[in-house]
Amino acid sequence: MSTTEHPHFELKARALLLGRYLDPRRLDQFEPLAINPLVVAVANGGHAVLLRSGAVVLFGVAPADEITFVAQLRAFVKEPLERTEHEDLLLTIDPKRTEGVERDRVVLLNTEIARLQVIADILGKSVLLAEQESRVASAFDRIEPLANRLRRHGRGNSDAKTLIRQIGEALAIQQEMVGRGEVGDKPEVIWERSDLERLYLNLEAEYEIRERQVALERKLALINDTAGTLLDLLQSKRSIRVEWYIVVLIVVEIALTLYDMFFHARISH
Repeated sequence: MSTTEHPHFELKARALLLGRYLDPRRLDQFEPLAINPLVVAVANGGHAVLLRSGAVVLFGVAPADEITFVAQLRAFVKEPLERTEHEDLLLTIDPKRTEGVERDRVVLLNTEIARLQVIADILGKSVLLAEQESRVASAFDRIEPLANRLRRHGRGNSDAKTLIRQIGEALAIQQEMVGRGEVGDKPEVIWERSDLERLYLNLEAEYEIRERQVALERKLALINDTAGTLLDLLQSKRSIRVEWYIVVLIVVEIALTLYDMFFHARISH
């Protein structure tokens, strides 16, 4: 892909979220063109950027080659997704135009690796957030009836295992978003290439990365609070039940003692 040979052309970028985690250190069968994030060449032309979040971003890769390359990656994907999230973006490569976002496409001056890394970072974060937004929506569907039951009847009606699973799901999403996805962080290439920061910020704003992250964090906090409150109520209810059991046992013991005393008193008379 050379701007001297093709002063003006279009290139398709396609991001796929394959699973929960992709370890680039195991991908030694591919020769790296750049690292952090890892960039490799794809057979028959094109490039792929591999991200720890489980996303791969392809540039200029034909559909048939995409299928072959993704099949190669499957062995390195942990917890593969049943439904693959994807995001497509059209790139216009033109050294004579101003670099930035234009309606349904992004204009780039050239296709140097650093620029592809910036594009891949944003697209990888976008597909990760899309998958997490779907998971959070499902979590809300499960937690909402429990909250409504608490509002209407003043009590919950769920088991501790279900509530703990909800809290665990919320924590897992947060860990993937902040840890592996590094959604709130700039890519390392920006620190080395400050001239690409404007492109990065424009893309970040276009895909509303920060806004989506904040919205997700608020929803996750609400799920945690709701599940935690219901769990506390459930534990309190169990504690009260245990206390009543103890009271009943004490009453029974007193009654048996009184009966025993009364029985022996009658025998002695």
